[in-house]
Amino acid sequence: MTHATDVFEPLRADDPPFVAGYRLVARLGAGGMGRVYLSHTQGGRPVAIKVVRPELADDPGFRRRFSREIKAARRVRGAYTAELIDADGEGVPPWLATLYVPGPSLAQAVARSGPLPVPAVLWLMAGVAEALQAIHGAGIVHRDLKPSNVLLAADGPRVIDFGIALAADGTAHTATGTTVGTPQFMAPEQASAGGDVTAATDVFALGQTAAFAALGRPLYGDGPSVSVLYRIVHSEPDLTQLPEPLRELIGRCLAAEPGERITPAEVVAWCRRHLGPDADTSGGPAVWREIAGPEPTVPPPPPPPPAPQHPATTGLSPSASTGLPDPAPMALPYTVTTALPHPAPTVAHTRAMHPPARPLGPDERRARRRRIALISGAAVVAGGVLLTGLVWTAMNAVDRIQDRGRDREAAASATPGGAAAGSGQTGGPASGKASDPDGASRPGATSSAGTEAGTEAGSGPAAGRSAASTPEAVPYAQVWLDAKRPISLDDPHKQNPREGDIRFDCADAGCALESDTSEMTLVFGKPGATYETCRSLLAGGGEGGDRLPLAAAASGSEICVKRRDGDIALMVIQVKSTAMPDIAFLTADMTVWRAG
Repeated sequence: MTHATDVFEPLRADDPPFVAGYRLVARLGAGGMGRVYLSHTQGGRPVAIKVVRPELADDPGFRRRFSREIKAARRVRGAYTAELIDADGEGVPPWLATLYVPGPSLAQAVARSGPLPVPAVLWLMAGVAEALQAIHGAGIVHRDLKPSNVLLAADGPRVIDFGIALAADGTAHTATGTTVGTPQFMAPEQASAGGDVTAATDVFALGQTAAFAALGRPLYGDGPSVSVLYRIVHSEPDLTQLPEPLRELIGRCLAAEPGERITPAEVVAWCRRHLGPDADTSGGPAVWREIAGPEPTVPPPPPPPPAPQHPATTGLSPSASTGLPDPAPMALPYTVTTALPHPAPTVAHTRAMHPPARPLGPDERRARRRRIALISGAAVVAGGVLLTGLVWTAMNAVDRIQDRGRDREAAASATPGGAAAGSGQTGGPASGKASDPDGASRPGATSSAGTEAGTEAGSGPAAGRSAASTPEAVPYAQVWLDAKRPISLDDPHKQNPREGDIRFDCADAGCALESDTSEMTLVFGKPGATYETCRSLLAGGGEGGDRLPLAAAASGSEICVKRRDGDIALMVIQVKSTAMPDIAFLTADMTVWRAG
C-alpha cells in the first residue's frame, strides 16, 4: 500500500499547467501561503512547487520580504531540511521549488496511525532540532513550525517552509489583527502584541510539535483561536498528559520566558542520551517506518510532446496537405538529399554548385538602374491607385450608413409612434423608390429602412431585450461572509446560520463559496460587470457550479451569482482573509437584481 491517493491529487481546472517552465503533475496540498504541486527538474528529479496565493502576491511589501527570505533560505544546508533549489520572488505569481520529500507529514502520520511511541518522538525531536540549528545558522526564524511542516522521510524528518511566514507578516492579508502562524503551535511572545520573535520561538513550537506527536492532539487544546492563544499566554501547560520520559524535555522547550528555554543543540544532546546505543545506529527510521508507511510511488514526469515532423524536400507531396494535384516533377541539376554526404563537400565542389556572379559592365549597370527606376515608379503609381480606391470605398460606405439612418428616421415619422416600421410599408419616398447614396432614385427598389426597422420594433423575444427590461438594482455594501454566517440574496445583511444561498467554506483544500440554490462564476477581464454580463455568463446554467474556489480571487474580483428563481447578483470582493482557515472571512459589496 503506497497511500498514493492520500499524497497526490489530480490537477483541477483552476490549476496552471506550468509554473516558470516546470510542468505540474499533481497537487500535493494547499495552505495559508498558497498551493503546492509536484513537478520534476530537467533531469527528472521530483520537486515540490509552492505557488503563492494571489492576495499575498499583490502586496509589494510581501514580494520584497519573500525575495529576501528566498535569498536567506538558499544558504540553509542541513540533513533534516528540504533544500530550496529554485525560486522567483518577483514572478507572477511568486513561487519556490524544494526537493520533494517522499513521505507523509507528521500531521498525516498521526491522523492515520495515532500517537507516536516515545523512541519515535525522541528521534523526531533530535532531527527537527538539528534542522533548526541549520535554519537559525542562516539567520532565519521559522515562525510557523508545526506538524504539517515536518515531513517523515525514510531516513528522518524534514522541516519545510522555513522563513516563509516572515514574508507574509504585515501584509494586507494579516491587516485584520491576526498574527502569522498557527495558534495551537505559537509561542507566548508570538501570540501577544509586541513580542520579539527569535530562535527561542521555534523551540517553543518544537515542544508543542513533539507533544502533538506523543498525544495525537495539541497540548493546549482545540477551539477558537482566541481561546487557544489565551491559554498559551496565561496558563501553564499540563505536562501530566505526556509520557513520563518526555515531560522534562518538552517542559524546558515550553518555558514561558524565551531566555529560559532549552537550545536546539541541547535538545539533540538530550535525545542522544535517552536513546542510548540506538542513537548511533539507523534505529530512527525503523521506529516510524510502520507509522509513515512505505514511500509513495511518485508519478513520473509526462513524456515530452512529439517534435513536429518536417518532411524532406524531395519527399514533400503537395496533394497530401492541400488536396491539389501533384505538379510535374522539376528537373534539378543535382540531387537534393536530407543529409550531407561524407566526406563534407570541398570548396571547389561548393563553387561548382553555386558559381559566383559575373561582374556587370557599365552599359549593363545603366540598364539595370533604368529597370529598377521603372519598377519603382510603377509600384508607386499602383499604390496610389489602390489607396484612392480604399478611401473612395470607405467614404461611400459612410454615405450609405448616413442615408440608411435618414431613411429610418423618415419611416419612423411616417406613422404615429413609428408604427409604419412594422406595418408592411417600405418606408422611404412615397413613390416606392429607394434612394442611392448620391441622392438618385432607383425605380422598383425598396428601401432597407422598412425591413430593418420592422425587425427592431416588431414583436418577439429580441424586442423585449431593451434597457427598460433590466430589473431594478438593489445595492448592499460591506456584506460579511464566514463559515458560520451564510448570506441570502433576499437580504445579504440578514444572516441566519441555518439558511442562506451562499456559504463560505475554508477546508484544507482551499477556501471556496458553496451553494445549493445558486450558480456562481468568477468574472475575468476588465472590472465593471453588469446585469447583462452576469445574465450572459450564467445563461447556460453557469460556469462556476455549486462550488467556486477562491484561490484565483483577490480584492476587486467580481463574482456573478444566479439563483434558481432567476434573481441575479454581482459580488465585488473587498477583503479576503484566508491565512488562518478557522477564522477566515470575506467581505464584499453586492448588487442584486430581482426576477419578476
